[in-house]
Amino acid sequence: MTTVYLIRHSKPLKVNNDFNKDSLQLRNEKEVLSVEGEEIAQNHFAHDEFQDIDFIFSSNYVRAIATAKYLAAYNKTNVNIVSEFGERKFGIQKWEELPKDFEQQQNEDEMFKMPLGESQREVRERMENALEQVLTICEGKKVAIVSHATALSYLFKKWCEMNYSSECYFRGQPFFDGVWNYCETFQLTFDNQKNLVDIKNIRYSNNP
Repeated sequence: MTTVYLIRHSKPLKVNNDFNKDSLQLRNEKEVLSVEGEEIAQNHFAHDEFQDIDFIFSSNYVRAIATAKYLAAYNKTNVNIVSEFGERKFGIQKWEELPKDFEQQQNEDEMFKMPLGESQREVRERMENALEQVLTICEGKKVAIVSHATALSYLFKKWCEMNYSSECYFRGQPFFDGVWNYCETFQLTFDNQKNLVDIKNIRYSNNP
């Protein structure tokens, strides 16, 4: 059996980008954690659940790496960067370019996307491929992957009845209420054929 913790990044710092000439995508990738976000991650990963992690992976987004660093510190190991675990790309230059019902359309239609963005299916396929490689390399190990809420919710649709903000089911049993907190954590258990056999949502009082 291989244990994989899929984890949303901690709380980012809200900033003013009026004077920033970077693309929206680059600004998104550069977001750092807030002071509160640092505290949430530090407290969350101090629990025994996250001890003895063999491998740690993170998306290439700064807020994900900054979250994963606490796992690395507690387990005295490195963070491996995998860009395929990054967040869904919108493919726009300004937020005003998104249709008002963009999230609903993308959740209901796996092929829907902006011309230069990613569809639900494209995000799920890159996440699946990256996870497949992790399961091959880390068979029988305890693994943590720090990623993003939308990307993780699209990946879960491979196995689960999953919507972004409603109760979610695996094999007919609810496992998540759909409310994404910072450092939201899921423990997945895979058998030796890389089949998902169990999924649990892990929460603590410091981040309800």
